[in-house]
Amino acid sequence: MNLEIKETLIPGTRLDKMEMGNVTGLEFLSKVFYISDGVMLTQIREVSGIDGSTLQNWTKRGWVANAQLKKYNIDQVAHILIINMLRSCIQLDKIAMLLHYINGKIDDRSDDIIRDSVLYDYICRILDKLMEQDACSMTSIKEVIREQITDYEEAMPGARERLGNALEIIVIAYYAALIKRRSDEMLTDLMSSYGSYN
Repeated sequence: MNLEIKETLIPGTRLDKMEMGNVTGLEFLSKVFYISDGVMLTQIREVSGIDGSTLQNWTKRGWVANAQLKKYNIDQVAHILIINMLRSCIQLDKIAMLLHYINGKIDDRSDDIIRDSVLYDYICRILDKLMEQDACSMTSIKEVIREQITDYEEAMPGARERLGNALEIIVIAYYAALIKRRSDEMLTDLMSSYGSYN
């Protein structure tokens, strides 16, 4: 199936890829963290469009780790961007469960199978490859995931399979979010040209 959907934004952000020099994933995060080892809530808001109260709610519910000295590190920002890119099509508690499946408890790094920044990088690389190929079949998604995670070193037995399963869900959900957004835009256009139906 060729959906012919191209995304111009960096996943989880409201920033245009072209304006950012066509970077995504770790390359994009490195630009954000070029000057500092942490970013403030206001910077996250600028990058993602998430308001402070939403982020505080996610933190209170245990979906996002607390900022240290009011600053978020690269893995926390990646984690936030992953939630943000999925929240229009997956319920937040299910996103939290999916991220728990990958990395266990939010405040315990010892049970992680991958750093959140590296996970975000894999997601971006997979999406870039799929959009570059104009291919979005279940087979092509699985193939591209397999290709992109060849450099992944298992933190524990079964971690590669776990990562692959989670990436498949994330990529499909992201495409669903893009399709939903396109459908909403088409409906808005239709409503404005059709006018009131009363």
